[in-house]
Amino acid sequence: MNLNVAVIMPPGPERDSLAEHLAGRECSVRVADTVAQHLARSGNESCEIALLDFGPGAPGLPSAIAQVLEQKRRAVRSLKENWPKLQLVVFADRDSQQATETLELGVRNIFLKPVNYTQLDGLLSAAGRSVAQQARQQHEHARIEQEFRFERIVGGSPAIHESLDLARRVAQSSATSVLILGESGVGKELFARAIHGESPRKQGPFMEVNCAAIPRELLESELFGHEKGAFTDATQTRIGLFEAAEGGSVFLDEVGELPLTLQAKLLKFLDSKIVRRVGGSRDIPVDVRILAATNRELISEVKQGRFREDLYYRLNVVPIEIPPLRAREGDPVLLARLFVERVARKLARTVHLSSDGEREIARYHWPGNVRELSNVIERAVLLARSEEIGPAELAVPSAMSASSDDLSGFSVTIPPQGISLPSVERAVIQAALDRASGNVVEAARLLKIGRGSLRSKMRRHGVDRPRERRAGVLTEVDRLSVI
Repeated sequence: MNLNVAVIMPPGPERDSLAEHLAGRECSVRVADTVAQHLARSGNESCEIALLDFGPGAPGLPSAIAQVLEQKRRAVRSLKENWPKLQLVVFADRDSQQATETLELGVRNIFLKPVNYTQLDGLLSAAGRSVAQQARQQHEHARIEQEFRFERIVGGSPAIHESLDLARRVAQSSATSVLILGESGVGKELFARAIHGESPRKQGPFMEVNCAAIPRELLESELFGHEKGAFTDATQTRIGLFEAAEGGSVFLDEVGELPLTLQAKLLKFLDSKIVRRVGGSRDIPVDVRILAATNRELISEVKQGRFREDLYYRLNVVPIEIPPLRAREGDPVLLARLFVERVARKLARTVHLSSDGEREIARYHWPGNVRELSNVIERAVLLARSEEIGPAELAVPSAMSASSDDLSGFSVTIPPQGISLPSVERAVIQAALDRASGNVVEAARLLKIGRGSLRSKMRRHGVDRPRERRAGVLTEVDRLSVI
């Protein structure tokens, strides 16, 4: 059981029998005559349970009884000050005022003598489960402190730093809803974990669910819980993720996959922070922060009637866009070196990227983003026949290593008088916006840059909306043919 138990009672056969029984239950037992003696002997050693017997009650005048009661009160206070989580059990005679006095001391666990060992064993088992749960929670909190940190998100590019700076501010804010945007594989879950791990809620649970991975008919029960008998397989009551995450955060990955009926219920929850289990009639208030993520363009989903507009604006309190890897200049090589080091350590190998390998990584488009890069590196380290990892080990198809930026369909006609390079960039941005019907996110995808970078370039070139051409009027940049 591995419980540290203090037996504090006058010497005698009763104490010896109790100590022997506890030792048989695999408890670590420390025996003392008085609380003062126990405190002097224990030092800083932990104690989960104290079994306390003050001895016979104080007979005589009420003043004498009051004096003894105050001495007991100070003893109990001393124990709790040393071990705030201590579970205190007091033994009392059946035919005395000790039980009443014990209640006045604030102690709720009272065993009438002679001690019922079956009852005591039940208390020890419950205490053992509580200690084990506390240990698991401490381990989880320590893991969160180590793993749920922004420092674990590697990158030196301005694009990723912009997203990180915003996420750090959001983590410390009181905002309840955060929407994390980005392509598949960019690290949305890593951002969500870091936001939780550096927020005031970090001591609370972090619960996550992939809305696309759970059958729609089970998703409501997963989020909100259900009562026993609510449906055929509901053989017992089960709390949902929102209840389980009380005081912490819930990460809804692929939130764009939620069915419309469940979107309505999620919206109601975000407004009220009240859960009603499936098949239940009781409203349960909960305190959680919602972190949602999607690789879809939700505003487009709204226009097509697949996502509720009111839910979109409720989730989109603080949007954080994570740039694709292709928009993070220098980061692919930086990450690749880190992945090589990690995988090589795990596989006990001595390998490194060659100069040609790094150039291949820098040139490739990485449509699968960081997840694809990690998988490619793991495969390369595993299959490398020498200490160097080059293009052959990376095995990136040559047709793709030049990225999907195939310029064969892109033609530019330079007029005799020449043209400025900024005009070319402005024309390309404008063409992308036209192709995307003014959708900045889609235009950024077409241009293979982050939305923040595109907006910055739009401001620099004075482009704020799709161009409205006038029939028969061509400007200098209109003469650029972008196909």
